[in-house]
Amino acid sequence: MSETRGAYGEWLKENGADKKIVVVDADLSASTRTNKFASAYPERFFDVGAAEQNLVAFSAGLALGGKKVFASSFAYFETGRAWDQIRNLIAHDKLDVQLVASHGGLSCASDGASHQALEDLAITRVIPNLKVLVPCDAEETKHALDAIMKIKGPTYMRLRREKEPILEKNYQYQLGKVATIKEGSDVTIAAIGSQVNFAVEAAKILSGEGIAAEVLNVHTLKPLDRDTIVESAKKTGRVLTTEQHQVNGGLGGAVAEVLAEEYPTPMKIMGVKNTFSETAREQSELIAHHGLTAEHIAESVRVLIKKTSK
Repeated sequence: MSETRGAYGEWLKENGADKKIVVVDADLSASTRTNKFASAYPERFFDVGAAEQNLVAFSAGLALGGKKVFASSFAYFETGRAWDQIRNLIAHDKLDVQLVASHGGLSCASDGASHQALEDLAITRVIPNLKVLVPCDAEETKHALDAIMKIKGPTYMRLRREKEPILEKNYQYQLGKVATIKEGSDVTIAAIGSQVNFAVEAAKILSGEGIAAEVLNVHTLKPLDRDTIVESAKKTGRVLTTEQHQVNGGLGGAVAEVLAEEYPTPMKIMGVKNTFSETAREQSELIAHHGLTAEHIAESVRVLIKKTSK
């Protein structure tokens, strides 16, 4: 078990000797784990206070000066408060700013709706030139960060607060390429972020019932790997998506757009059903409340198969 935000902090410290890297935070460095970089390289760390619009604008200036900028805050604050600056400054001019946000999805359970980012994927993937990444675990977070170091341009990466399992992997991380976690023939389960783990567990449940589920880890929401999604849909004939995000505009919407154009396929979109979430002591309570556990996924697959087998 490990935190994606913790992996980010460790990666920054491990790679901080590269002097083109600068880190900017919005008064949340202990929570985003950028404090690890701040302690090791204080001359290249900047805290702008609780001012996300300034966070992005300040980062844009550093990028114009030739720096590789990592700018962090909570996912909702960084995208919701600073959308204008993200669009008009860093995305429009293709600046080398990496927006690496913590506490995405339902992982900010105890802080309630005001802190929970359930719309961030929709409002970032619609912006031209902006890549949108959601690693499935801490290990993949580091691979994603390695990948964006090799390219230029703006990125939004959504991380989480809680400790999560490290998934077994039989693939090599490639930015922009959907990873097939498990092959199957009866249904495709496309998942993003921490929901990948629940998708894998759901596939194990279904396997015991004779249902072969293909599990896709869509770690790069934009650019979306259209070919792999269409290929999987053609093989299984049914697609279910699962995400800790509103059912509108996120992974489900992105997959539906692809299939509507290239291979219309029966679908089920699982997520938060167009509502603000509640405050809870533990994230697991909210995951269960919104019907996003492994058993919920398995049951939705059963319903989808029954509905499409008539």
